[in-house]
Amino acid sequence: MVNRPSFDPIRRVQGEIVGRVRSVFNDRAKGERPVVRSDNALFPRNSVIWRVHGDVTTMMVGGVAALLLQMLHPAALTAVLDHSNFRSDMLGRLRRTAKFIAITTYGDRADAEAAIARVRAIHERVTGTLPDGTAYCASDPRLLAWVHTAEALCFLDAWIAYGEPGMSARDQDQYFAEAAVVARRLGADPVPLTRSAALAFVSEMRPELRAMPSTLEVAQLIIAPKTSNLGAAAMQRLLAKAAIDLLPSWARDLLELGRSGPEALLTLSATKGVAATLRWAFSGQR
Repeated sequence: MVNRPSFDPIRRVQGEIVGRVRSVFNDRAKGERPVVRSDNALFPRNSVIWRVHGDVTTMMVGGVAALLLQMLHPAALTAVLDHSNFRSDMLGRLRRTAKFIAITTYGDRADAEAAIARVRAIHERVTGTLPDGTAYCASDPRLLAWVHTAEALCFLDAWIAYGEPGMSARDQDQYFAEAAVVARRLGADPVPLTRSAALAFVSEMRPELRAMPSTLEVAQLIIAPKTSNLGAAAMQRLLAKAAIDLLPSWARDLLELGRSGPEALLTLSATKGVAATLRWAFSGQR
């Protein structure tokens, strides 16, 4: 009698969901694969940054919110528009950013240090002039500190909103202390080590933030990217609404975006549902 492998429909559904998610972040045509988690990473497995960066949904929501917040600095947005194909290849930009975060969080230390060195070298070459004639350089420590702080705040706030509402203040501060390791190696300064320091730095930066015509244009590209896949479009709209709801009111005002309003509870509930579904799917993977 031949023993045939049992069919597990639950595991199959989990695998299909995980496969679709991984295809978003990895270009299979180029042979890209998910980052393998290493015991020789920059951070240990029980670190807070592993916990925060390990959740797919909250990282996507936090990533969208971070982009919207970061680009309120004219130099941050202009550098991207002048030196990348962001408008025509947003997915490629997403993949590269996600890969960098994954490698520097979970990947082998040597791979993480190599990735940081590559990004530093790229930043040194990214220079230009703003529309008002002000010179900019992507390696400017203060500009790097702004990009890092906006990103860290948004990732953490998304995790708290949709992953761990009861996260302790101590763990939140620990997250900033751990995230600072990569930011410093990239050349950022000053780098906040606590949540209160991060919020204080954002307040300090506010006079430098504004929305140019290109800011509003790019915001709409991020919020409503063009796609013929109706399911993907619906998911993108949901995650964008969740991201906008994370932003401080002054940032939404600059971007001419409003909260979900009466739909806020529905957005919250639906996003939590997506997050729970993806955690369930990934729980079935080795």
